[in-house]
Amino acid sequence: MAAAASSTDRPGALDITRRLTEICGPPFARLAGPADEVAGRPARWVAVPGGPHAAAEVLRLAARHDLSVVPRGAGTKIDWGAAPDRVDIMLDTGRLAGIGHEPLGAPTAEVGAGTPLRAVQATLERTGQRLAVDAPSPGATLGGVLAAGEAGPLRHRHGSPCDQLLGVRYLDADGELVNAGGGIDGLELARLLCGSQGALGVLVSATLRVQTVPASRIWVTRPVWTPLEVHDLVRTVLAARLDPAAVELDLPAGPGPRPRQGGRAESMARHPSMTGRASVGPAGAGRLAVLLEGGPADVAERADRLVTLLGGRSGVSHSAPQWWRRYPFGPGDTALRIEVPIADLHAAVYALRDAAGAPVPVRGSAGLGVVHAALPGAMAPDRVASILAAVRGVLLARQGRCVVVSAPAAVRRAVDLWGELAGLPRLRAAKEHLDPHHRLAPGRLPGGL
Repeated sequence: MAAAASSTDRPGALDITRRLTEICGPPFARLAGPADEVAGRPARWVAVPGGPHAAAEVLRLAARHDLSVVPRGAGTKIDWGAAPDRVDIMLDTGRLAGIGHEPLGAPTAEVGAGTPLRAVQATLERTGQRLAVDAPSPGATLGGVLAAGEAGPLRHRHGSPCDQLLGVRYLDADGELVNAGGGIDGLELARLLCGSQGALGVLVSATLRVQTVPASRIWVTRPVWTPLEVHDLVRTVLAARLDPAAVELDLPAGPGPRPRQGGRAESMARHPSMTGRASVGPAGAGRLAVLLEGGPADVAERADRLVTLLGGRSGVSHSAPQWWRRYPFGPGDTALRIEVPIADLHAAVYALRDAAGAPVPVRGSAGLGVVHAALPGAMAPDRVASILAAVRGVLLARQGRCVVVSAPAAVRRAVDLWGELAGLPRLRAAKEHLDPHHRLAPGRLPGGL
């Protein structure tokens, strides 16, 4: 923080502070404080523009003074990915919020990038609608979800939030407001901004599909003990064509041995009296949970079929499991994201266990082969690097990948966060086209872009 503070003392710094205050208003522009960091990199100024035109002026000011700009939403994922090379101006999108006025029942909604996702859902629910977006980060803004490429359980049926985009408005590095969407090329550009961590443009608003809130939601859960068992169960669920909205997995760090269970216990678990009660598995067991949505009669019928298919200690509930839509990692952990064809998910989890020398927490969309895992934050960086190398070696032959989502600073400096990335040349070309002077979140993208 001392380096950031001293950099604001050089000639011109006071003029920049004054100009930011004029653009954003006195309460909304200031010198950065101790909490204003991006993956450990301190900012120099914080600007909270009141609208797209003010945000554009901030970017034009940055361009004139060759300053870097890093957008921030609610800050729930500010430590994800690589640390930027520098953070001159942190552009807070909190005032770029609101939901566009659409006709009642319209199939789309335009939402300001700084709008908290839960506020969007609360507003839409008043008219019986929703976004099929359920990102796990509490308090996340829509812009932050898109910029980080974050998705929750509903991606199984509806795709990620980026898949649901119909268009975006964003500011380029020179402060020009651009509308992307309405055609194949525009939509491709809009989706290119997803997961870019603000390094290709500053999102102002996004237009997404809206759908009717399902009349009924039921979770069918079953305890699981091994990755291979999960593989077999997921294959059974998908083959049954029950149209699940989500198929999620929670494997704790140390599941115990599978208990023996007699036929009477299995029969009692499926008894009608158990309907609506979540079956409680043995301590240490993992859980497979399947969400079914739709009309009440249809969902109930599909749930009965699924309970029969899963057998064992499967149960039915009208509320989500406690771990649903939550990451298995916490602050300070090394968080991994594994993406692999679903047929090879068990191989990836076994490879991670073998490399780590013990089971590690794994949670995520087993029905898509996208899960997160957590390594202890105290683990030595070279140990993390060796685990990554082993897991990536297994995934390479299976067309999968393992990405470090977030990590302590020492680990972040010592390991390759992304591994091999086939799309790097395309990403490099996009960066050179959209931000040739590398002023937007420089260094946040793979390859130091």
